[in-house]
Amino acid sequence: MNALVQHFFDPVTSTFSYVLHAGPNTACAVIDAVCDYNDNNARTGTTLADEIIDFIQDNQLSLEWILETHIHADHLSAASYIKQHLGGKIGASIQINAVSNTFSKALSICEADAGPNVFFDHFFDPDETFKVGDLTVSALHVPGHTSADMAFYVENTLVFVGDTLFAPDVGTARCDFPGGSAKQLWSSIQKILALPGSTRMFLCHDYPPDNRRPRCEFTIDEQLASNIHVQEGTAEEKFIALREARDQQLGLPQLLVPSLQTNLRAGQLPVAEKNGISYIKVPLNYF
Repeated sequence: MNALVQHFFDPVTSTFSYVLHAGPNTACAVIDAVCDYNDNNARTGTTLADEIIDFIQDNQLSLEWILETHIHADHLSAASYIKQHLGGKIGASIQINAVSNTFSKALSICEADAGPNVFFDHFFDPDETFKVGDLTVSALHVPGHTSADMAFYVENTLVFVGDTLFAPDVGTARCDFPGGSAKQLWSSIQKILALPGSTRMFLCHDYPPDNRRPRCEFTIDEQLASNIHVQEGTAEEKFIALREARDQQLGLPQLLVPSLQTNLRAGQLPVAEKNGISYIKVPLNYF
């Protein structure tokens, strides 16, 4: 059965979300769904998530999975919102528990006794295989950007790589978050680039130069031919030195604090306080 992909783009965070399916009236999965967030007034919205819901309903798809490639630090997840409307199971790496342990106390993310298992329906073991309808998917363990990154490899023909790789003219993801590692990222990228050259690779983000529009898809061969960080022939030591030097120049993502507090709860906003209002808490002098 052929795997089909519909992409959706959020220009505010330069994020691609996807619906994986096999045609009308089949099962589907949503990958890396975005919840709108206006940092100026702390208002959330569901414009992009509603587009995804409309697409699923218009094509009479049955939502089985809502997948996260990792805990995003640059946008809020719409996973729980989509589940509320269409059902399905929210799935992510089992390593999310380690990410939660790192940040939960400082960011007051989960209530006492409530870890990520309260909010996620399934944690994938490294390289676990599962089904989206008749489509076979492998949850490849690809740490480096964070300790909980996964790439979803579908029917040996296409792969959703999250933040592990960017467009060839942009390079690769940062590794300076807690649990990140340039050495691990190198190994993970080699794992992905070892897939057949014709494999279609779908990115989570694109930050294009001014001379092109955002693009969500490349092939393994295109990455090997021209990725500015890991093209064929690049030595591991050179990549690690380049990546670590580049990371030292980067500031924190603008939405890191609200993203982590929401995304470790699978997109659920913090529980409202006695006045009925939810709050994002900003830890002073922590980052």
